[in-house]
Amino acid sequence: MNIVIFELEGSNLSSYNIAVVGATGAVGREMVKVLEQRNFPVNKLKLLATERSAGTRINFKGETIEVQVTREGVFKDVDIALFSAGSGPSKKIAPLAVKEGAVVIDNSNAFRMDKRVPLVVPEINPEKIFEHEGIIANPNCSTIQMVVALKPIYDTVGIERIIVSTYQAVSGTGKKAIEELKKQVKEYIKGKDIESSVYPYQIAFNVLPHIDIFKENGYTQEEMKMVNETRKILNDPDLKVSATAARVPVFYGHSESVNVQTKEKITVDEAKRILNKASGIKVVDEPGRLLYPLPLMSEDDDNVLVGRIREDLSHELGLNMWIVANNLRKGAALNAVQIAEELIK
Repeated sequence: MNIVIFELEGSNLSSYNIAVVGATGAVGREMVKVLEQRNFPVNKLKLLATERSAGTRINFKGETIEVQVTREGVFKDVDIALFSAGSGPSKKIAPLAVKEGAVVIDNSNAFRMDKRVPLVVPEINPEKIFEHEGIIANPNCSTIQMVVALKPIYDTVGIERIIVSTYQAVSGTGKKAIEELKKQVKEYIKGKDIESSVYPYQIAFNVLPHIDIFKENGYTQEEMKMVNETRKILNDPDLKVSATAARVPVFYGHSESVNVQTKEKITVDEAKRILNKASGIKVVDEPGRLLYPLPLMSEDDDNVLVGRIREDLSHELGLNMWIVANNLRKGAALNAVQIAEELIK
């Protein structure tokens, strides 16, 4: 399978045949937007989904492209396939795409913890991309924004322990969740009975301390993703990580309250200086002017926004911060396209 990357590196291609699997979903549509906005050198774009979504038309660079059914043989002319179809379909279809000659960048949880599959955030470990055997994994959206913000501190003074609480937008669940929140807000305003189908409880004007399934240890799968993926990305299997993930009635943009215990002392000013120099990060931290990261800010900003940086009053090596990022873009679509950009360099 490694021959795929050698073909990409060794060829004189100035543009590439790209497929987006799950193209009609929230992340899939965002992938198409990001490819256009970043002017990725696309020769031919193939949009793929299930039979139910086949025939849907999506605009790309002034053209309207019809969505096709994902089936055997469809990847034979594809160089890079961006997957956002869910874990089950990815496990079934990604190996087929690789067999047919494509390099797969997968946004699901299917391959993230597979030792043979690199788990990549381009600002942190781009060198891992070239260790792939046909599949490269995109980390969980909450993990991506946290590790982007913490890596400069990790490299400077080391990190002993991370405690994170997430406040995650409904778009992380998908289009149906976005529509459910809109519908519930209207029902609430009109005084109607509120119906829930995507989430087990009403999400409008509520907070659900529950994302994904519960594991035997009492943590949810989303929380354990953050634990395990952070260790893998930072190549630190002994790093102490504890996570609590909550769903909030916000459409776009995940927020995180993060406390780190560093191995050496770092001041707030030093942390800000380090973060200001780092790629993909914007420090928004002027409490006197009420400037701090907000989910609304992330709708038009692809950076990871970091603010409320302050020393932990309970521990001399503790540091608190508030981290916000667009979960559909840096947390998913943008990170995948950035991986593809590194792949073709």
